[in-house]
Amino acid sequence: MLDTDLTVTADDGTPLAGTLSLPDGPGPHPAVVLLHGSGPVDRHGNAGKIALALGAPLATALAAKGIATLCYDRRGVGATPGDWRASGFTGNYEDAAAALRVVSAHPAVRAEAVGVVGHSEGALHAMTLAARHDLRAVVLLAGFARLGEDAMRWQAASIFSGLPAPVRLLRRPLGALGNRVLAKVKTTETDVTRIAGNPLNARWMREMLVHDTRTQLAAIHAPVLAVTGEKDIQVDPADLDEIARLVPGGAEVHRVPGLTHLLRGDPGRHTIRSYRRLLREPVDADLLTLVSGWLAARLDG
Repeated sequence: MLDTDLTVTADDGTPLAGTLSLPDGPGPHPAVVLLHGSGPVDRHGNAGKIALALGAPLATALAAKGIATLCYDRRGVGATPGDWRASGFTGNYEDAAAALRVVSAHPAVRAEAVGVVGHSEGALHAMTLAARHDLRAVVLLAGFARLGEDAMRWQAASIFSGLPAPVRLLRRPLGALGNRVLAKVKTTETDVTRIAGNPLNARWMREMLVHDTRTQLAAIHAPVLAVTGEKDIQVDPADLDEIARLVPGGAEVHRVPGLTHLLRGDPGRHTIRSYRRLLREPVDADLLTLVSGWLAARLDG
């Protein structure tokens, strides 16, 4: 596998620093754009101390199947200039669309054999890309099928239920506080606001809350693989059924036993407190095999 630097020029001229991982052997190759989750995420899928480290193992697995991978640093992260807190949800999609254009036009890539892989927030942008562009394949890792605000509230309740009993006793006052924060965010007009003195990516929140992925799912005509872990506490695994129902022609869905939102398996009781331990483990090997094999069957034809 050969890693090469590749800059994606966004619609506003911002240079998004990325890496194009090419398989060994002569091209052009089929390719995918890898879209990571939310926050200050770099091309590897890492956000500070939260090192998901999805980029390298997935690119390696895909290269072994003859598939190239493009991933890039979000605005204000790694080698990309800007401020990630000022980037909206819609802006993140527009950057993803720019990355898709760049990889499709690359001389080492077969323009007619391009797909997208998205995890968490990235899965939501993958849905929109697939609804608006002619893609050969779409992989949704931990994507939801509902209104953004509903998904965020499900996530909060799911994470809260795994907290220690003394904290759970505060459910009502903490829930009221959360509702006040959401109400305040909805009335903001700036890209960034402060909540209790801390900066918050308000524009991203406003746009995310009103985003309904069901509209995009119903407009996808490319083959879809949707995978969510049985132990995902950030996305409801039951949404896989809705994804399969909404995508025209259906979707191949996998609710993987033991798999978490971090794309690692957890044999024990899984809570948010398990994250630090799980991030010391590699990305689930069976997941990489599933995704790379599925994409190879659809992109290499």
